[in-house]
Amino acid sequence: MNIAIIGSGSIGTALARRLIEAGHQVTITSRSPASAREAAEGSGATVVETAIDAVADAAVVFLAVPWDAVEGLAHDLAPVAAGKIVVDVTNPMKPDGSGPLFGGNGSGAERLAAWLPGARIVKAFNTIFGSNLAGGRSRDGFRLDGFVAADDPDARMAVLRLATELGFDPIDVGPLTNAGPLEALAWLNISLNIANGWPWQSGWKLVGAERAILDPAA
Repeated sequence: MNIAIIGSGSIGTALARRLIEAGHQVTITSRSPASAREAAEGSGATVVETAIDAVADAAVVFLAVPWDAVEGLAHDLAPVAAGKIVVDVTNPMKPDGSGPLFGGNGSGAERLAAWLPGARIVKAFNTIFGSNLAGGRSRDGFRLDGFVAADDPDARMAVLRLATELGFDPIDVGPLTNAGPLEALAWLNISLNIANGWPWQSGWKLVGAERAILDPAA
């Protein structure tokens, strides 16, 4: 599958490397060309200059950028994003860091869906720290969960399969309205690491739940 990653921080770089290891073709871009080149060299991805170039031939697009860049990016991508699966991994925060930006009143993913009405928006991987995306899919004997929310059932299933390929237990949390709770869940883990000086390796596991068995090749 052709996959585009916009953003070359710890999340974008980790996603690029893991997706390539899973057999996908990955293109990466960033507003920092030097950072994009470094991410590409470390992962084997192909680096391109612009987000439009990255998205043009992609079936799936990951947005791994700061929240304040998302609206402008969505405006730029609107002409080429129609019909594509766009995975929002962002976690919009209040300016003072006291909680999720939308705080129970919608979510960043729902805003993105309004800005990209032709795309199939999926909320996923936002609850997983970069260190766990990079290699620590298991903690304390548990495989971490990959929560996926989307209104389009085919897009949701495609990203659930990607979560499986990357070594996470896929959890279908239903429609995009559940992106808000996922953003709150991410903020809680972030705030606990800040408050307790933890090493940014904690993650979420829903125990006692029956697991879907997904065949990535299906």
